[in-house]
Amino acid sequence: MNTVALPDGTTLPPIGLGTWKMGESPRIRAAEVAAVRLAIEIGYRVIDTAEMYGEGGAEEVVGQAVSEALRAGTVTRDQLFIVSKVYPHNASRAGVGAACGRSLKRLGLDHLDLYLLYWPGSHPLRETIGGFEALQAAGRIRRWGVSNFDTGEMYELSALAGGARCAANQVYYSLSARGVEFDLLPWQRERTMPLMAYCPLDQGGLVDEPVLREVAEHHGASASQVALAWLMAQRGVMVIPKAVREAHLRENFAAAALTLHAADLAAIERRFPAPRRKLPLAML
Repeated sequence: MNTVALPDGTTLPPIGLGTWKMGESPRIRAAEVAAVRLAIEIGYRVIDTAEMYGEGGAEEVVGQAVSEALRAGTVTRDQLFIVSKVYPHNASRAGVGAACGRSLKRLGLDHLDLYLLYWPGSHPLRETIGGFEALQAAGRIRRWGVSNFDTGEMYELSALAGGARCAANQVYYSLSARGVEFDLLPWQRERTMPLMAYCPLDQGGLVDEPVLREVAEHHGASASQVALAWLMAQRGVMVIPKAVREAHLRENFAAAALTLHAADLAAIERRFPAPRRKLPLAML
């Protein structure tokens, strides 16, 4: 399995678990907790969530699953890498601290491994950075980063005091949405800043793609696995697909071991060509 390096030298697996849309219904809460717990047992070590998901419900799901896994001895806390995100309207200097406190309470944790600004908002970035760095100094977060920032916004961020300490950027990236490759991904690679790819299967739009299915048949795999494997083969890219069903959790995780051949890559490139010009950043 490849690894993805953070600016501080920490290495992470190229696949994590997304939790978007979890925590929205009490009726399926137990099933979602079981899914996250199973993901940890399968070997997922990066778990991504946000205060926005289910208005904190997803953090509660993750928190319960992590608590159960820790009590059972499945993992230790330092083996997990927990990511959450702050709403832009909560991203003032003081607001960041308060929002993080609420997230930590829902998660039942004393720190986050990575805390992201969900998207650019109305609060000045210098205030958000100040809030992040205060949290870091207090030991409540290990690192901070951003989400849904395009290249121009990354330049703006990096020009601010402390902005160069951004650890990651999480954006929409899939074979059908390759716009980040034109300038954003190269910019991040120069800085050893991972690109965390959300919706790597284009919200399910790639699972029946004929070219991917044809490539998959040569490997005894699925189209989804091919789509994920292609992304994970890109330097500095981590995928965070959301899954609840056991079959999908196992299928996605196994994609990290799939190696695509030159002929596979050529076929994929013909079907999903790289961008030749700057494109708007895809967003969910």
